Amino acid sequence: MSYQNFKPTIWSKYIQREVERKSQLADWCNKKFEGEAKLGEKVKIIGVGAATIKDYVPGVKIGAPEAVADSSLYLEIDQAKFFNFGMDDIDKQQAKKGVMQAILKNTTDSMAVVRDKYVGSLAAKSEYMPDSATKATTGSAVKSAIDTAILQLRENDIISTMDVVIELPWFVYNKFKENLIELKTNNDELLKKGVIAMYDGCYVRPSNNLHIVDSTYYGMVRTHDAIAFASGIDKVKAYEPEEQFEEAIKGLNTFGAKIVRPKELVALKFTK
Repeated sequence: MSYQNFKPTIWSKYIQREVERKSQLADWCNKKFEGEAKLGEKVKIIGVGAATIKDYVPGVKIGAPEAVADSSLYLEIDQAKFFNFGMDDIDKQQAKKGVMQAILKNTTDSMAVVRDKYVGSLAAKSEYMPDSATKATTGSAVKSAIDTAILQLRENDIISTMDVVIELPWFVYNKFKENLIELKTNNDELLKKGVIAMYDGCYVRPSNNLHIVDSTYYGMVRTHDAIAFASGIDKVKAYEPEEQFEEAIKGLNTFGAKIVRPKELVALKFTK
């Protein structure tokens, strides 16, 4: 078979690297639980509570040690997306400089959008969101909604040293940007992740991949740890389709995302 020299491990790593680089909403998630994320599996996220702080009285016994509650939960890998494309001769296409990279670049761009939109959809599950949407007709209206969200995080004990991102639909950002003092950052890595401004100690990042329901557009104000995300490229395989005079490549990406720190995510709702 002419695709006998196809290197699935190499291309799997390439696809994973490219998708990770382009997944901006998914990138602002806690990924330390990722490991081997395969469809149908569960990733255990270990969490514990805090010991109770009590008054100490000299001469009085402090009693038995307290059992600290276990707050562990599971992140289900329940999303599976695949690609499947054909070409005349895979080995020849691999030999042509840039051809395979170009095809896979376009493929990973599309995969990154799918993953980001899934993360963005979690905004609708936030425990903290306004009852009604803000009509984003003026910068002052948008600013008021964002200030309320930031205040909610701070009242939830999110301290100023924690990284917080404000994610907005582009039309909302366009109204809000008049309130921004710094319209860019000096951090190249943040710019690559879509962060283009700062506001009240928070990063600001517009995105087309945020959640939309009917005419309501969702934004998020969240810490880096509010959402856990785990992903893996399960398989990349070259094969010969039956009844066709071509070869093909197919790949499977499985992932899951979950709000694991509810107090660290506030949803925003806007209408045009």
